[in-house]
Amino acid sequence: PFVLVHGAWHAGACWQPLVEELEARGERVVAPDLPCEDPAATLDDYAAAVVDAAAEFDEPVVVVGHSLAGLTIPLIPERRPVAALVFVAAILPAPGRPAGELEMADAFHPDFGALAATHQTAEANGASRWDRDGAVAAFYHDVPADRLDAAVSALRLQQWLPTQQPWPLAGYPDVPMRYLACADDRIMSADWQVRQAKERLGLDAEVIEGSHSPMLARPAELADLLLAPVSRAR
Repeated sequence: PFVLVHGAWHAGACWQPLVEELEARGERVVAPDLPCEDPAATLDDYAAAVVDAAAEFDEPVVVVGHSLAGLTIPLIPERRPVAALVFVAAILPAPGRPAGELEMADAFHPDFGALAATHQTAEANGASRWDRDGAVAAFYHDVPADRLDAAVSALRLQQWLPTQQPWPLAGYPDVPMRYLACADDRIMSADWQVRQAKERLGLDAEVIEGSHSPMLARPAELADLLLAPVSRAR
C-alpha cells in the first residue's frame, strides 16, 4: 500500500490524480491531511496523522513525501512497518537541526523569491498562503488546465512550527529510499535536489521531467516510477 504525504500549503487532495492512477492499477492508497493550519501542530503531530491514516494497512507501506513532507516521512518507520520511503522534490532535514536554519541559499529557483514576495500573504505569526496566480506560477505551471481549479482551491494556510523544531532523529532510518528530483521545479532547484540526495541520503536522485507537482502534472508517469523496482535504494 501507498501512503502519500503532501507538502507545505497543500492537502491530501493534491494527490488525487495519482491516487486514481494507482487505484486503477489495483493498488491501495491513502493520502491524509496534515494539520498544517494548526499553529500548535508539531512534527510529532504530522507523523501521527500519517500513522493514523496508514492504520488500515497491516503490512508495511511505501510512504511517499512531497516537498516539506521530507521532514515527516523519515519519522514513520519507528512508528509502524515501512517498506520504503520515496522523497519527491523534498527537503531533507539534518539531524538535530531545525529545517528553517538549514543553509538553503542555493536551494530555491531564482524566480521563487520574487514569486513569494508578490503572491504570498502572511499572518502576524508568519503563517502564509498563496494567491492563485502565484500558486500556478510556482507549483502548477505544467498542470493541465482542467486540474488547476481543484489544485488551487485545495491550498491551505501553512503554519511553520515544524520547521522551527530541531529534527528529532540522530540519522535517517535503515529502510530502502529513493529520491525523485523535478527537472523544471520552480520552487527548489533541481541541482540542489540532486546534491542534497547524495549528501544526506547517499543516493543518486532520479531526475524526472516537469514542475514541483508531478502528482498533478504527470500522474501516470509518477505512478510508473512508484511501481517500478527500487533499483537505487539506499
